[in-house]
Amino acid sequence: NAFGGVLCAFTLILIGVLAFSIRLFSVIKYESVIHEFDPYFNFRVTQFLSKNGIYEFWNWFDDRTWYPLGRVIGGTVYPGLTLTAGSIWWFVNALNIPLSVETVCVFTAPIFSAIASWATYLLTKEAKGTGAGLMAAAILAMVPSYISRSVAGSYDNEAVAIFALVFTFYLYVKTLNTGSLFYATLNALSYFYMVCSWGGYTFIINLIPMHVLLCIVTGRYSSRLYIAYAPLVILGTLLAALVPVVGFNAVLTSEHFASFLVFIILHVVAFVYYIKGLLTPRLFKMAMTLVITVGLAVCFAVVAILVALVASSPTKGWSGRSLSLLDPTYASKYIPIIASVSEHQPPTWPSYFMDINVLAFLVPAGIISCFLPLSDASSFMVLYLVTAVYFSGVMVRLMLVLAPAACILSGIALSSAFDVLTRSMKFQLSKLFDDGPAISGNGSPNGSSASTVNTSSSKNEKTEKSEAAPKEKQSKKNRRKDKEVTESVSVKPKKEKRLSVLPLEASIVSTLLLIALGGFYVVHCVWAAAEAYSAPSIVLTSRSREGLHVFDDFREAYAWLSHNTDVDDKVASWWDYGYQTTAMANRTVIVDNNTWNNTHIATVGTAMSSPEKAAWEIFDSLDVKYVLVVFGGLVGYPSDDINKFLWMVRIGGGEFPHIKEPDYLRDGQYRVDAQATPTMLNCLMYKLCYYRFVETDGKGFDRVRGYEIGKKHFKLTHFEEVCFHNPPLDGAHL
Repeated sequence: NAFGGVLCAFTLILIGVLAFSIRLFSVIKYESVIHEFDPYFNFRVTQFLSKNGIYEFWNWFDDRTWYPLGRVIGGTVYPGLTLTAGSIWWFVNALNIPLSVETVCVFTAPIFSAIASWATYLLTKEAKGTGAGLMAAAILAMVPSYISRSVAGSYDNEAVAIFALVFTFYLYVKTLNTGSLFYATLNALSYFYMVCSWGGYTFIINLIPMHVLLCIVTGRYSSRLYIAYAPLVILGTLLAALVPVVGFNAVLTSEHFASFLVFIILHVVAFVYYIKGLLTPRLFKMAMTLVITVGLAVCFAVVAILVALVASSPTKGWSGRSLSLLDPTYASKYIPIIASVSEHQPPTWPSYFMDINVLAFLVPAGIISCFLPLSDASSFMVLYLVTAVYFSGVMVRLMLVLAPAACILSGIALSSAFDVLTRSMKFQLSKLFDDGPAISGNGSPNGSSASTVNTSSSKNEKTEKSEAAPKEKQSKKNRRKDKEVTESVSVKPKKEKRLSVLPLEASIVSTLLLIALGGFYVVHCVWAAAEAYSAPSIVLTSRSREGLHVFDDFREAYAWLSHNTDVDDKVASWWDYGYQTTAMANRTVIVDNNTWNNTHIATVGTAMSSPEKAAWEIFDSLDVKYVLVVFGGLVGYPSDDINKFLWMVRIGGGEFPHIKEPDYLRDGQYRVDAQATPTMLNCLMYKLCYYRFVETDGKGFDRVRGYEIGKKHFKLTHFEEVCFHNPPLDGAHL
């Protein structure tokens, strides 16, 4: 046992090193830099926290965003990531290790990826043992879906939220297995950390009640279940309400009502079990009638109150993102700002193979293993997987929630398979080389092994007879039950041995196939980490016959804004670039990636969709001095503003009816060539992106759209070009 414990600890250390190191390709290939859009806001907030302290952070009013509205940062962010990275920075600097805030932010995600792997080990160990836990931890350390959100530089909420998610589930299952109030308290604290870290905490507060209800319905209620759930609802809800961005939403929004309803049902069931032990059967039936009547009345009253609370809300108390999960068509119909985000789109089938690879084939085997035998912990794993599969099918971003479940079930499947195969090989080899017992016709070993089983059975029977002698004479019914138990005890070892022994050749071939499957998985994960998910969005690369080309236009454009404009100048762009403009250029923006005010975003979308003069009037009313647009038609960069333009039209038209999407489409098709509509050819976005574009090749051929532009020679009357980065960025001055 001591050797096994040391080996397990050493393996976990290696898994942590693997999880950390596989996420460093972005730093090795490029440099230590923050990725994407949202991480730049988180980085800017962490800088402010480390410089000014936590009290200034809670009261920070940011006047450089959402001009002229501004934003209260402390009350509108999930502070878990910021406080975690800030605490790490304070700690390492207290040890006289001079790390910058940016360096800490870059490496926060890889560090917590290692910790999340260890949490996965603990969770899987509670369900299926140490071997399954180690296997699941190793798989999670490399799974591409998690790597996509936790590479070095991906400083987003999910960097710490996945650890908090898995650790909260571990503490729930641990409490479920032990009935310890200590673990129940830790579970509430872990849930509080999850609430601080990510809005996905609503997945926890709905999944755990579903499991509790499942246990009650299937007759698996116990005092351990009560201890695991009741403190989480009470203490967890109180702690969640302390987070400013959540506040009273922890008790007033529909996402949390399921936990309260199951909480009431749990107490009714607990009361029924309590009075069952106190009353006679006849009195218990009478009491049951009363309890069920009162319980149903209370439930109906609570439901009526909840319905009354949410009836006044047009969304019935649900947030827009929650409604998008429950009804995949809701966002496209009513909230185009949510539907416009690429990570809110449903995934394609190839994305499952890309993000979880061979785990998709191992998960069904893991589900079967969870049912052999079925326990409270293993039933929770299956329920976690089923719900995660549904949500990942609705929103590609939630593939990240599916990844731990797929890793756990795959680890259980591989562990069970290797356990059977290695035991079979060990038994067969001992029979061949050690003159061990032969295999009888029914598959059970003869000789010493069989005699051991028979001897133990006879000893058990003698012991039972000696213990039963001084007792009163049992009834026939009880004797029949004892006989069935004795037979099951004596038969069970033979059955297990028969199922676990496989032919030597089949065991060896199956083991080699599983090892090869694991090798393919490792190769795919390393490729995904090195090539697919390590390139920062602000540094673009392309390959040609001349070699690798690197376009650093994003940072050059933001540097130009920082050095060539006044500090108080306002910059307008589509909301995608708001966080980066504020963090890297230190200039005031009209909208950014928070997207909390749909009307403000619609105003910018309307300006981009309007003719030049009307757009100038809108921007002038907002004190805008510079307009930033992104165009990739020259180098083939597809994520430019022309490809996003229809979303600007849809969002703007949602608030301002004079903007109509059909005016920008020719026979239902979105075109920018000679067949484009006059409205499209004369809007501000078209003019800013294609201004002087014909001078590049004399034809104006757009490599992204694949055809020549429709309007080539035109002049700007109300704007002038002040900064042009040969692709993909354009800057316009009002």
